[in-house]
Amino acid sequence: MNARRAAWLFLAPALLVLVPFFVLPVLGAFALSLTDYDLYALADIHNLRFVALANYWALLHRPLFWAALGHTLYFVAVGVPLSMAVSLGAALLLHSPLARCRAFFRTALFAPVVTTAAAVAVVWRYLFDTRYGWVNHALGWLGIHPVDWLGDPHWAMPAIILFAVWKNFGYNMIIFLAGLQAIPVELYEAARIDGASAWRQFRHVTLPLLGPTALMVAVLTVSGYFQLFAEPYVMTEGGPLQSTTSVLYLMYEDGFKWWNLGTASAVAFLLFAAMFAVTASMLRLARRRGWA
Repeated sequence: MNARRAAWLFLAPALLVLVPFFVLPVLGAFALSLTDYDLYALADIHNLRFVALANYWALLHRPLFWAALGHTLYFVAVGVPLSMAVSLGAALLLHSPLARCRAFFRTALFAPVVTTAAAVAVVWRYLFDTRYGWVNHALGWLGIHPVDWLGDPHWAMPAIILFAVWKNFGYNMIIFLAGLQAIPVELYEAARIDGASAWRQFRHVTLPLLGPTALMVAVLTVSGYFQLFAEPYVMTEGGPLQSTTSVLYLMYEDGFKWWNLGTASAVAFLLFAAMFAVTASMLRLARRRGWA
């Protein structure tokens, strides 16, 4: 009983902050999603009406919402594995005994994480420029014709994925590096004595012991990538032909461009439902493998 009281005493300061600044706003946003709060209600609160689940019903019958959800899922399905692979590869290189100047490379590779997404997105938008961008300039050396990266509906989302992976992989790299450093060296020595090659050591020692770390990285990356907004907002404004419109970008347009705040709040909770479903599926799969 004393331990339980001590636990609540330690949690009390955090709960005092979370309740007014997180729980109450979430409840308020959900209440807002059940109304037709728009520009007219903003001018006069008497114009506000309770519409129950009408906003959710309208969104589920709105083609643009499903297109935005598809774009977001595509971004997550491609970007998350690619980001994790690049992060793990960089962590393995930094963890290698042959690596030199580790502190410098850790700092350099982590630097994109702490930069402002909007500012760096502007730089990448010029890198992807059809006529003057360095990406097309490099492709020209290989004899490849210029690609309209941000103006072609087929290439706009892959370009955004490349930018997002470069921007965010350093954070996961640090987590993977911590996981690699926690693996006992004796296990690798025993594997080498048994004649295991480097690939077999990676497959049978490194990957299984990195399972819980990989799960945490996957959950964090999925939750972050579902909230795709800054990249399409700065680089493509949701285009071309709405091919990079994400769910969060749709919420921004409904809420702050057309002032349909009730609809925008409904979009936010539908996005949360999608994130919760994907994360729960990942945790269920991880429990079967013994990672959670």
